[in-house]
Amino acid sequence: MPQSETHAQGETATPPDPRRWWGLVVIALAQLMVVLDATIVNIALPSAQRELHMSDANRQWVITAYTLAFGGLLLLGGRIADLVGRKRAFVTGLVGFAVASALGGAATGQGMLFGARALQGAFGALLAPAALSLLTTTFTDGKERGKAFGIYGAIAGGGSAIGLIAGGLLTEYLDWRWCLYVNVPIALIAIAGAWVFLHDRRGHGGAARLDVPGVLLGCGGLVAIVYGCSEAQPRGWNDGLVLGMLVGGAALLVIFAWWQSRARYPLLPLHIVRNRNRAGAFLTMALAVIAMFGMFLFMTYYLQVVLGYSPVKTGMAFLPITAAIIVGSTQISARLLHHIPPRVLMVPGAVLAAAGLAWLTTLTAEPAYVSHVLPSEILVGLGMGLIFMPVMATATAGVAPQDSGVTSATVNTAQQVGGSIGTALLNTIATSASATYIGSHLASAAREAGGRLTPAARDGVVKDGVVHGFTVAIGWGAGIMLMAAVVAGVLVNGKAPKHGEGAGAP
Repeated sequence: MPQSETHAQGETATPPDPRRWWGLVVIALAQLMVVLDATIVNIALPSAQRELHMSDANRQWVITAYTLAFGGLLLLGGRIADLVGRKRAFVTGLVGFAVASALGGAATGQGMLFGARALQGAFGALLAPAALSLLTTTFTDGKERGKAFGIYGAIAGGGSAIGLIAGGLLTEYLDWRWCLYVNVPIALIAIAGAWVFLHDRRGHGGAARLDVPGVLLGCGGLVAIVYGCSEAQPRGWNDGLVLGMLVGGAALLVIFAWWQSRARYPLLPLHIVRNRNRAGAFLTMALAVIAMFGMFLFMTYYLQVVLGYSPVKTGMAFLPITAAIIVGSTQISARLLHHIPPRVLMVPGAVLAAAGLAWLTTLTAEPAYVSHVLPSEILVGLGMGLIFMPVMATATAGVAPQDSGVTSATVNTAQQVGGSIGTALLNTIATSASATYIGSHLASAAREAGGRLTPAARDGVVKDGVVHGFTVAIGWGAGIMLMAAVVAGVLVNGKAPKHGEGAGAP
């Protein structure tokens, strides 16, 4: 076992901070802001597009600029947190995120909005790993750690759904700009709380240096892969740019891995990902998020376009999945994790979520919220609650303090890259299936009608085709979720943590 991991619990000798639970509130608030910002602008996007005169081709950059910067810079943000100190990185990330949000809310043109979103993503990449590593080093008792990670896991899993709810409310009753402005007061409260309730040892900058070649290779590879996945939606997976970005990104990451084995101060120490339990947790996270993000995308379109829900009604329709994730994380996972091995939660969670996704494959264009969407949300939410919390606890267990930031960044990277791949992959599958269905059924309907197809009949075929595409893609998502169950069952073999240990501690 690497030396850095054998001393991972070195901070447990110090008495627990009496204000640690208030610290958790601050950390949770900041993490919620970062996670929900990935989806809060989705429902507001049509309004922003009209006001800023964005083309259909350019509007995706409101989302892509954020995910590119966030997903691509996470490893760098995690290592900076290790070097300069977690609290300092946390507060700096909050300040930058607030400034970027204010700039985005005040945008007078699409370029200003795109730049502000990229800046949000960059500071989010500093803030998110600092938040998780602060949580990891603040809660060292096994039982308390389980409760803390339960709350954090609920936010990580439910934040996207909360973003859709908040986006609908703010867009309908205020203005799309408030989907960005809302971050400013949240960040200010978190900054004040951080100064009062969060404590951290100094960074390790005096003993280590930033791995510049590793930054260029690792961040460059992640940016290329996230960008390639984002461009796969409008261009298709066979497009030369998409293939070039994906192949080039993968090549950069291979070179990055080679360099990390030789660098004196590696950006991502390889012993972090060589640990079997940790590697299994990272992969389980990525696969689960691929499937979950696809569901959010399709259900948003199903509710608004097919069923005609308003933005607020659409947001409220996601409340059950948010509640189920919270229950699964805080009331089931958090209570059981210090008694049973992590995979005993992860595997049933992934199977439960896969069952919920499979339920949606029988969806039709007829209104089916109560009979299909609601039970699926409950199953997927409970399943994700059982996955997220033990995954995060397992991934960060047994890590040396000086590596906690970059380890936390790797968890977030798995989540972010999984979300980007899932959105692009499943959207492409859905679009192809819909096009095939609509083309064949329109031709068949036209023949039956003697070549005179009414507008109502045409619209009915199109709606059926759109939903058919959704169900096909969600079926793939269910299969990917089952793969997450297999990975968790095979790779994650850690035992239930003892008193004072994290989940799955070696």
